[in-house]
Amino acid sequence: MLPPSARRPAEPSITRLLWLLIGVSAALRFLFAASLGLGVDESYVVAAGRTLRLGYFDHPPAVWWLSSLVASLAGTAVPVVVRLPFILLFALSTWLVYRLGARLFSSRAGLWAAITFNLSPLFGVAFGTFVLPDGPLDSALLAAALFLTFALEASGLAAFAWWLLAGLALGFALFSKYTAILVLGGAFLYLCTTPHHRFWLTRFAPWLATAVAFLVFCPILLWNFHHDWISFAFQGSRAGGLSFHPLAPFVVFGGEALFLLPWIWLPLVLSGLTALRRGPSEWRGWLLLCLGLPAILLFSIIALWSQGRVLFHWAAPGYLMLFPLLGAAVERHLAAGSRAIRPWLLFTAGFVLVGAALVGADARFNLLAPFLSPGHDPALQIVDWRSLRRDLAQRHLLGRPGLVIGAVRWSDAAKIDYALGGASPVVVLGSEPHEYGLIHPLARYRGDDVLIIAPNVTPERMSAGYGNLFARIERLPPLTIAHAGFPALTAPLYLGHDLQ
Repeated sequence: MLPPSARRPAEPSITRLLWLLIGVSAALRFLFAASLGLGVDESYVVAAGRTLRLGYFDHPPAVWWLSSLVASLAGTAVPVVVRLPFILLFALSTWLVYRLGARLFSSRAGLWAAITFNLSPLFGVAFGTFVLPDGPLDSALLAAALFLTFALEASGLAAFAWWLLAGLALGFALFSKYTAILVLGGAFLYLCTTPHHRFWLTRFAPWLATAVAFLVFCPILLWNFHHDWISFAFQGSRAGGLSFHPLAPFVVFGGEALFLLPWIWLPLVLSGLTALRRGPSEWRGWLLLCLGLPAILLFSIIALWSQGRVLFHWAAPGYLMLFPLLGAAVERHLAAGSRAIRPWLLFTAGFVLVGAALVGADARFNLLAPFLSPGHDPALQIVDWRSLRRDLAQRHLLGRPGLVIGAVRWSDAAKIDYALGGASPVVVLGSEPHEYGLIHPLARYRGDDVLIIAPNVTPERMSAGYGNLFARIERLPPLTIAHAGFPALTAPLYLGHDLQ
């Protein structure tokens, strides 16, 4: 059922180009990772996940374990070290995208799929570099999809083995992010709608593969059971609400287009629509569409009623499955003599490289400092607040018995905790502590004093919002957070006496 080009070995030139792509892009990501401090989400994972646990508030354990293990092995949690596993995982994902495209279409289609995958900022820059759950998620989902293509066309013990491998890969995807369940739903949709492969629904192997996936996921279920389903409740609450926003799906699609780049997003969508038009009769394209469609549609539909904000990267697993379709479309257009493809790719490569270089240079050297007033530095969230530890140590406010560090928001706590390197426990006073509510609950520190680092929190707001937590709150001279030697943010400092 596969085209002859998919059954033939890849041309040596294509293989060399693939490994060149993987090597060069990994080297560029390494340089990019070394030029930036950790972002808010990255600081949160690295700081709050220093100790390995079976479950965490926000996401399954994969991202937390990877960053914690590499930091322990290296003896340091500097950004380039904790990002290294995610750079390597993206190299694996690039190879898997190529293999999936080559398996279903041709080696050239696989190569173009890998190239466009690397050029998308959401995948090639964010997920390919940063400490995010999407890195291991993408690798596991691509492996599951690739194993599934072998399982569908195999028989006997070989089919059984491929199905089990697909289930195991899906289990690792679930161990990375809950949205992996949508791809499982897409696989079921494919089997239900494709006459050629529908017989697998009556066989034992696919159901055993599903059981294997949930067996890998079981520890997360057990942890949630013993923690009042806190992680599931948090993620599920994002879909809550009874309001009606008729334009919200278009906003979601627009945001996804910006994250992927509009001139990559639109060809991805058009490739998916082509597969939809051809339907199950062209099972290869139909398989990829079915695997990706649930994630693409679900979050835009949720936006219709959700009172929360639908984040644009949530649908990424859906678009991930469309890249082999885009690779096949690029190959067809080139074969037809199109002269627009190469300028399109060169412009995209230049746009991404120049953009990444500018971001990295500003994060490293604070090029915009002469034009900005303190508190308005757009790069501050990807700059490590290293000056905090030095300033607190000079004031003898670090590591004092009976004194803990506090923040109003979990995002501030993440930046503070990473900067302090675990020198003092960090608590969150606000109503959404996230993981800090589990590892450093306020009740544990009753009677202690709390040094509150509170960017953008006025004395009036501090007193009104958090005065009832303490016997009294004392205002201290503020701290200045520096970026490349320039003052970037003034953080008010408060000392809360006797936590109630």
